[in-house]
Amino acid sequence: MARDPDSIRRAAHDILAEPQFRTQPQSALERARHWVGQQVARALDDVLGGHLTVLGAIVLVAFVVALVALVVWAIRGRQGAVSAYGPPVSDVRRPPADWLAEAAACEARGDWRAALRARYRALVAELARRGVVDEIPGRTTGEYRAELTATVPRSAATFSGATDLFELAVYGHGEVGPGEAAELQSLADEVLAGAR
Repeated sequence: MARDPDSIRRAAHDILAEPQFRTQPQSALERARHWVGQQVARALDDVLGGHLTVLGAIVLVAFVVALVALVVWAIRGRQGAVSAYGPPVSDVRRPPADWLAEAAACEARGDWRAALRARYRALVAELARRGVVDEIPGRTTGEYRAELTATVPRSAATFSGATDLFELAVYGHGEVGPGEAAELQSLADEVLAGAR
């Protein structure tokens, strides 16, 4: 049974118009990725073929530099992540009075854990203001303990007690209330008196 060319063409057109035969348009990102892939392939072909063209070398170097920059950027972005207990150390340089005001505000609303954190930060900021410790972003409580022990040994045990309270509240998730906040303030006063 012979068919005419027009009916065959229509049947082929109808079949190819079905969804499974349609190609989706590429997004800009896919087109860019495809282009970069072609350029890298050409550059590698030139390298492997024994004759590296100037354009191939430039593209290859640019690709490697971009890849390294992307990895460095991703690593640095992860290091600045915010913890569950507030901003990391971007506010380290706040004056002690600001930390004490924050502690009072936290206590007024019953947020004793945040109040204790702010009181400890006020203590460290005041010690830094007096030149007893160096307030450095990313420093640990252990590093502050060691530095204070070296600069003001008579206050080391008291500062260690204040640090233990802070760590229990912030890292150990211990019970925190008005008693712990008052105890930390008393220890802070004692440390500062010994650090005069």
